[in-house]
Amino acid sequence: MKLYSKPGACSTADHIALQWTGGTFEVEILDKDTMKAPAFLAINPAGAVPAVVDGEFVLTQNAAIMGYIADTFPQARLAGDGSAQQRAEAARWLAFCNSDIHPAFVPIFSPGKFHPDPAQADTVRQHARERLRAMYAAADERLADRQWLPRF
Repeated sequence: MKLYSKPGACSTADHIALQWTGGTFEVEILDKDTMKAPAFLAINPAGAVPAVVDGEFVLTQNAAIMGYIADTFPQARLAGDGSAQQRAEAARWLAFCNSDIHPAFVPIFSPGKFHPDPAQADTVRQHARERLRAMYAAADERLADRQWLPRF
């Protein structure tokens, strides 16, 4: 299995998950130029990481890759004991990170996408930070009785 990743991108989570498995894998670190090069575009025409190649199988999208890693290395228990409930719990928290937390950072890094006036950039960033703090507080409350995220 080979993971295509970029430092600081969400593909870092896939790299960490692969490390946790103790399994054999390769990582190719890309940058903004190599992500748009023909060799990588043949793997992922979107020119984005993460991407995994496992033999002839190619998979993109962080949540899908995380599930694939968990299924490929079940001994690592990344999705708990493999039961439907524990897999669903792991998927729920992954979805929270992908669908709620990750997009909430966009206004911090690209405030111009949310307000055309550069003078409002700090206000846009502050609102995003407040929203993130509220999401983190809600997650902390929900997870207060757990040592590990999905209680495995």
